[in-house]
Amino acid sequence: MDGGKVRSASGGVNQSGVRNHNERLLLSLLQRRGPTPGSEIARLTGLSPQTVSVIFRKLETDGFLRRGEPMRGKVGKPSIPMELSPDGVLSFGLKVGRRSADLLLLDFVGNVRSQVTTNYEYPLPETVFGFLEGGLETLLSELSDDALESLCGIGIAAPFELWKWNDLIGAPSQKFAAWKDVDFAKAVGQFTDLPVFVMNDATAACRAEHLYGEAHGFRDYAYFFIGSFVGGGVVINDTVFEGNQGNAGALGSMRSTGPLGESQQLIDVASIHLLEGRLQQAGVDPRFLWEQPQDWSGLSRYVEPWIGETAQELAKASLSVCAVIDFEAVLIDGAFPKAVRQELVDRVRRYLANQDTRGLIPPQIEPGSIGGNARAIGAASGPIFAQFLLNRNAGLAVG
Repeated sequence: MDGGKVRSASGGVNQSGVRNHNERLLLSLLQRRGPTPGSEIARLTGLSPQTVSVIFRKLETDGFLRRGEPMRGKVGKPSIPMELSPDGVLSFGLKVGRRSADLLLLDFVGNVRSQVTTNYEYPLPETVFGFLEGGLETLLSELSDDALESLCGIGIAAPFELWKWNDLIGAPSQKFAAWKDVDFAKAVGQFTDLPVFVMNDATAACRAEHLYGEAHGFRDYAYFFIGSFVGGGVVINDTVFEGNQGNAGALGSMRSTGPLGESQQLIDVASIHLLEGRLQQAGVDPRFLWEQPQDWSGLSRYVEPWIGETAQELAKASLSVCAVIDFEAVLIDGAFPKAVRQELVDRVRRYLANQDTRGLIPPQIEPGSIGGNARAIGAASGPIFAQFLLNRNAGLAVG
């Protein structure tokens, strides 16, 4: 396929993508609740059944909704619930990581349709944008004309102040500093007309968990994502809170103390790059940590002590965030196998029992459910969220 298709794939839904309040309200409810009859939506929102029916018909005609399986009650005709149409909206998500980048195509209900990945020594701008351009060409070549019409944008998940990473990973400072002047939308606009949405990578992971994970039972929680570097996110009033400059939930910057009393941050004591360092010192290739599918069972002698130390730090950090906001829960996820995640959560729960909790209500400690793809999935959800769903922190409310 030639590069012209990358340029011309501007997304057929963009012209009608920014829905009005009531349309976003209904789409958001269906996204959170799944298939729901119009009568129930009317009850939840306070809209009249006729208004809900009119909006449903319009959204169905536009291809965003479809009819679900009939729901039989005790009496009368079975009700027909409405649900999001997976094909109604498609979005690309790019995760920029320390050792790899992922580009995936996400549908309206959170399914990953296709994905490409690249590994590198350092995430330099020319490497990342070259991968994105080639990856878009590959993924677009697989789409039908109808699917192309459903594209709504590209979300990019990147660490906050990416250019400062060189101090941690030893990248050539001059080349790495080029990130400081990068305008993501302008750079991506060199090869595609799709709208670009940029967000912090850990916040993106938090949004993926909130939209598509298993945390629906909590309205307020803190979220830790442990990748090469630990980060986090905050959910308040059932919505991911991004903050004044999009950097809310920068939990990796929480203060910690080193063994000699020196000032450190959580990123220095609870990140996978520390495990990488241990493997290198032992003469073990750390690239094994990132191979897919992930299997760390052969590295237990190095992973076990790392889990113990990381759990101690996360237990302290969990109480610290709850001293600011009375979170119901703290969720923990990361770019590691499920077994490692569960062991880490179990250890944090045990360590939390021995912490000084005066004046605090200890939160529930729960595992996240998305895993290593959370940042890319969250990135892809950015265009969908911005154009079709409600932002309750912007003064809108789902009834």
